[in-house]
Amino acid sequence: TKSFNDTLFYVFHEMMAAKNIEFTREIDVQHINVYCDPTKLREVFLNILSNAYKYTNAGGKVHMALREIPCDRAGWVLYETTISDTGMGMSEEFLPQIFDEFSRENNTTANKIEGTGLGMPIVKRLVELMDGTIRVKSKKGIGTTFVVTLPHRIADEQVEVLPPHVEADESLFEGKRILLAEDNDLNAEIAQEILTSVGFLVERAEDGIV
Repeated sequence: TKSFNDTLFYVFHEMMAAKNIEFTREIDVQHINVYCDPTKLREVFLNILSNAYKYTNAGGKVHMALREIPCDRAGWVLYETTISDTGMGMSEEFLPQIFDEFSRENNTTANKIEGTGLGMPIVKRLVELMDGTIRVKSKKGIGTTFVVTLPHRIADEQVEVLPPHVEADESLFEGKRILLAEDNDLNAEIAQEILTSVGFLVERAEDGIV
């Protein structure tokens, strides 16, 4: 659990710092080793953190807290992850629609999109597939807080299930060209940062036409 949280934190820490956003976190868990679905978890928290980054202006703050809460199911734990930002926030009238497909709130005065984008319906479905819950509270101009609670079966402390480790020769990537087709600016920025860091030359296409 801690290693997964570490990865989330370090993926965004440099990006937040570059935008002058203070990104902090805290962890309070007793059971470190649990069984989980890292693919679904990654999708959930990358979406929430990406939106926190996108909708928080320079000088703002994002905080991520992971804590273990009591669980009445033997051999299981509940992890509660809270991600709060001081971004533009959403109106209370819009909140009930946040998990609806293609639902976004518009700021008519500045003609800018507010809210959390189009990823939240997917996030909600993934959380429910993992038998969890997701809550949100927000105030326009003040910020947004997401609380994700998920059950995990406790793993034997002596057992650590990891995928096979393959050492990649990064020199093979040097100078190789990649065409990145990505219409989301933030996703493109993350992908370009990772690919160029190992030597690829990256050209981005925003759609299939250009």
